[in-house]
Amino acid sequence: MNYTVKNRFLKYVQIDTQADPNSDAVPSTAKQLDMIKVIEEELSDMGISHERGEDGGVYAHIPANTEKTNVPSIFFCSHVDTAYDCSGTNVKPIIHSNYQGGNITLPDDSSQVISEEKFPELKDKIGQDIITASGLTLLGADDKSGVACIMDAAYQLVNNPSIKHGKVSLYITTDEEIGRGVSHVELDKIGADFGYTLDSGNLGSFEFENFSANGLVLTIKGVSAHPGYAKGKMENAIKIISEILAKLPKDKLSPESTTAKQGFVHPGKIEGVLEEASCSFIIRDFDTSQLAVHEQMIKQLADEVLQNYPGSSAEIKSRKQYRNMRDVVDKFPHIIEYAKEAMGRLNIPINIGPIRGGTDGAVLSHMGLPCPNLFSGQHGIHSKLEWTTVQEMQAAVDTVLEICKITEERA
Repeated sequence: MNYTVKNRFLKYVQIDTQADPNSDAVPSTAKQLDMIKVIEEELSDMGISHERGEDGGVYAHIPANTEKTNVPSIFFCSHVDTAYDCSGTNVKPIIHSNYQGGNITLPDDSSQVISEEKFPELKDKIGQDIITASGLTLLGADDKSGVACIMDAAYQLVNNPSIKHGKVSLYITTDEEIGRGVSHVELDKIGADFGYTLDSGNLGSFEFENFSANGLVLTIKGVSAHPGYAKGKMENAIKIISEILAKLPKDKLSPESTTAKQGFVHPGKIEGVLEEASCSFIIRDFDTSQLAVHEQMIKQLADEVLQNYPGSSAEIKSRKQYRNMRDVVDKFPHIIEYAKEAMGRLNIPINIGPIRGGTDGAVLSHMGLPCPNLFSGQHGIHSKLEWTTVQEMQAAVDTVLEICKITEERA
């Protein structure tokens, strides 16, 4: 097969598409549209109809080429934006051809070393072509690898009419990294029965359950007084909120102390002055009912501390972010089976596990469009040590095509 995924990926990662969580713009950064324009040009070159949504996302459609009339419509989804944790400006992708083991030291910062100790899966990549950044930026495999895989799969479908398939839709989103990837989605423009995000890691990774998530803001209103005459009067909101945070469990319920399906309570930002201070939390658990339990813990800790500050008060505001996709996907077992069968046909080892985070697919699933998550070859995401391999991305392209075939065969 004449794969195009490598060249697409190398082009995409050199476009700065970092999202901005502090921006109210839609999308949050205009530079995301630079890559959207490239996607639109490539779709036009392939003769694939498409349109841009109000958030900058792209909806595209490949008509069915089968004589069957009852084939479900399927879609594939990835996002163009990169995380705000690490710079995505002036990414210089480097191809390490025919990797033969050992450490990969990144040339622009020799302290950045991709090692088997940090990434044991490197042992399985002997002979593959590894792509990294230069050491000063992230790479952007999350999720430009997914976008490149979907665009190559579209290219293969258009240019190989022997691959029989029903209607195939593509949905390329913006602002996924800041939780707004499908905030403005128009489901009728996707026009599908089910789909898959390509936004996961190592070869064969397949996920259909994820954290349920809430955001929470705890605000403390203290008592202000002149610091020179504050004895018995001042109640410092900054100190109060610090006391509350100091009471959080250290051996459980934190990102640094949990794994697998263990939930956590994570303070991510503090701001304020003497009179009023606030802390923003993210609350995560695979059991949605536990979110309320975790939030109640924060309230109890605040109440305990405030017993020593009679003039002060606490306010808690919570908002829903996303929910566990498994609650929906379990009702459509054929979607899981199609992906497993596709990887089985390709002799790809299947690695089913939970996502300790969220995806656009989780939100779409709870909108009525079931959408589990497939591998796209991401490693070391949100960091300067991010990497992927050409062969993993090609395997993801093959998996997409095989799912399209199986969906048509089963109709």
